[in-house]
Amino acid sequence: MTDVATEPQRPEAEGRPAAGDHPATGERPAERPGALYRKVAADLREAITTGAFGEAGRLPAEGALAEQYGVSRGTVRQALAVLRSDGLVTSRRGTRRVVLGGARVQSFSELLSFTHWAYSMGEEPGGILDSLVRRPADAAEREQLRLEPGAEVYVIVRLRTLSGAPVMVERTVYPPRVGEIVAELPPDVVSHTEVLREHGILFTDADHTIDVVAANAEDARLLGCRRGGPLLRERRRTTDPTGTPVEWSQDRYLPGTVAFSVHNSLATSALSRHARELD
Repeated sequence: MTDVATEPQRPEAEGRPAAGDHPATGERPAERPGALYRKVAADLREAITTGAFGEAGRLPAEGALAEQYGVSRGTVRQALAVLRSDGLVTSRRGTRRVVLGGARVQSFSELLSFTHWAYSMGEEPGGILDSLVRRPADAAEREQLRLEPGAEVYVIVRLRTLSGAPVMVERTVYPPRVGEIVAELPPDVVSHTEVLREHGILFTDADHTIDVVAANAEDARLLGCRRGGPLLRERRRTTDPTGTPVEWSQDRYLPGTVAFSVHNSLATSALSRHARELD
């Protein structure tokens, strides 16, 4: 076995500054900027959650916050970016941040369009068209919309807002007979569902899948969130009264902007099982 020589540890010299202290004065250095923005974000988070600014209220301007906390505007911007990624505030740089407050609850007990749901909550819905593309359907789209190989689809990406604040990126895939109508609409039309109803296309049943995904570059650009940050995703296939699919949609919501509720009933399940047993 080979012996390894080790240097004996030397005791700290008496009076030597502790690790992290200033070598000349022995005093602790000023708090790092990284710690400052986290403290500002934590303080603002507490104020928001306790209702200090009210729901849909506005935070003070960056300059006022910088003066209040005795920090630079850059530190304030970092703190606001944290709050925005947490879904507590929305807006883009250069404007006062809007407080989102509590999440709006959307029930799955009734099939409502985003527009109808927003109005029922006393909010003003908005829709900003980002892109509209007609292209061949991929395998998943063909399966969801029950299309033949080689069929085309219309893919629409919109930013949806509530009372002017961005809350969701809506990606909808329409079969040709539906997409042809939507493609002719003005880009600022808020509700596609209402127009399609006027053309005899009804949205009567839907299957929903809810999960969480990481924001991609397009999500980050439209919502003003951090790329890779969490978004609540709702995937939905909607059919008409005959059971024919009329849309395959993927909606991605900023955290804290919406919550989904589902009602279940043991009685209904028992009755359903009893009915099947009698068949």
